[in-house]
Amino acid sequence: MRDYFYEIADYLQSLMRGEEVWTASYSAEDSDFVRFNHNRVRQAGSVQQRTISIDLIQGKRHAAASITLSGDLEIDRPRLRRLIEDQREMVPHLSEDPYLLYATEVRSSERIDPSQLPPREHAVDAVVRAGEGKDLVGIYAAGGIHAGFANSLGQRNWFSSYSFNLDWSLYHNADKAVKSAYAGFVWNDADLDARMSSASRQLEVLARTPRTIDPGRYRVYLSPVALFELLNTVSWGGFGLKDHRTKQTPLLRMVEGGATLHPSVDITENTAEGIAPDFQSQGFIRPPKVPLIERGCFRNCLASPRSAKEYGVPTNGAGNGESPFSIDMAPGGLPQSDVLRELGTGLYINNLWYLNFSDRPACRMTGMTRFATLWVENGEIVAPVNVMRFDESIYRVLGQNLIGLTRERDLILDSETYGSRSTRSGRLPGAVVDEFAFTL
Repeated sequence: MRDYFYEIADYLQSLMRGEEVWTASYSAEDSDFVRFNHNRVRQAGSVQQRTISIDLIQGKRHAAASITLSGDLEIDRPRLRRLIEDQREMVPHLSEDPYLLYATEVRSSERIDPSQLPPREHAVDAVVRAGEGKDLVGIYAAGGIHAGFANSLGQRNWFSSYSFNLDWSLYHNADKAVKSAYAGFVWNDADLDARMSSASRQLEVLARTPRTIDPGRYRVYLSPVALFELLNTVSWGGFGLKDHRTKQTPLLRMVEGGATLHPSVDITENTAEGIAPDFQSQGFIRPPKVPLIERGCFRNCLASPRSAKEYGVPTNGAGNGESPFSIDMAPGGLPQSDVLRELGTGLYINNLWYLNFSDRPACRMTGMTRFATLWVENGEIVAPVNVMRFDESIYRVLGQNLIGLTRERDLILDSETYGSRSTRSGRLPGAVVDEFAFTL
């Protein structure tokens, strides 16, 4: 697949005229998908797809377009030639782009992670065996994610990563279920069995009479998945340079008001250990790590090329959305085995849902609990809790009310497959938080 992309790049170069410049961004996948219902395989298939986006540049004018490729050069070359001809005809009629910025320093790179994935049949058999006797519903997605960049200056970049993501629920009845996931690069049956056993124990709790608690403030444990949902919401403008310069960021109080998080909170864009490419669509290389928050204080923005050009600062390889692709939160010192003891009496929250800002300038969010939220008394799980709505500020959750972060962390891969498998990921601990506010 890499050689095929490089041949396409050479062909694009042969089509250029005069002072024309081109950049090409390539994305592809070869993925297996298996859907489960009632712990049986209901649908299985494989997807191979390739897409290329080309930007034809003449001075400060440019036209971008994308097409899906067949993988057969004899078919794809004529389609690419027609695409370039259409762009060439369009460019002179476009306005100049004052914020156009693309890589002019040639920095070629190649990262090809070895595939350590099991045969699809092995993974499916392991899931069915682990879920025996349960109403398991879920999807298994695995395979290679590939990306490439090339330009008329001779830069060539390639990235291949192989990962799996099993996203499943064990249903009790009606809307009562335990949601769980297992994702990574190296499959281990024992790890799956441990996660399935944990979900099964929580499923037994769901059979008990659910408890409705009054609105108020409670001590809670937020699982890594729940914390991932909170940080994803913060990432809607929280770390982007343009949002900061236009004062639209929900972290404005950190940047201008002196607000801080707990000193144990370190958040990084960790491209080196994620599944996103280490370069972006204008050819800029992403650093292995970009510290975003250190010891509770804001450190760096994610700066896309357009924002960098607009505000006169260097780009650090961020995408156009300027949100993290590989968000990483440092672990704490609380062993996972001590979470219930540290929680004492309160709520054990596995998942949060439907998050949105209730007060964006204050970085306050609202959302719902869902699936297995459990009531804990004196360090013992007592009963499931009916769905609740929360309303909380990140400055309280990861600031003044943070009791501790777990020593263990989970790798979380975004399960989104709309159009293609997502390359967003997170590596996060769980968090014990005091006086977490529930409103309904």
